[in-house]
Amino acid sequence: MLDLFAFREFREGLAMMRDGEAERAKALLRQASERDPENPYYLSYYGLSLAYAEGKWADAERLCHTAVCRGRRQAQLYLNLAEVYAGSGQKQAAADTLTRGLHYMPDDMRLQGEMGKLATRRPPVLRFLPRAHAVNRMFGSLRHRVLSHIPRRRWLTVRESQA
Repeated sequence: MLDLFAFREFREGLAMMRDGEAERAKALLRQASERDPENPYYLSYYGLSLAYAEGKWADAERLCHTAVCRGRRQAQLYLNLAEVYAGSGQKQAAADTLTRGLHYMPDDMRLQGEMGKLATRRPPVLRFLPRAHAVNRMFGSLRHRVLSHIPRRRWLTVRESQA
């Protein structure tokens, strides 16, 4: 059942986050997440406000990751976790998070747009040949296929007692 007080606090906290007032938003979002601890959006945005207000990136990552685990098919949760990673300087982890989100929602324009901002091209395999050379393209394709089977980041495991 929807807790109207929690929803009101959440909505006000979101408005403050949009206005750049993360410190004030943090208190409201914390209250909303305490009133309804099962709501992944409340957890995710509380984590995001915690990161920006206090710089507690590890706590924010844990909260946002817990939210993603609870709402796997919600694009905004992946975007928030990726924003926490990017803000803490973990650009590759942010890209991996968006890739995982695109696995569940391949047509989501927000995920695609953020992925485009984060994506970086690898250098050509054979640097003495142009990027468009057939040999570089073949080796680049092979490298991509091999690297797609190697995990880059181990996802955090959140025990039920922590969530």
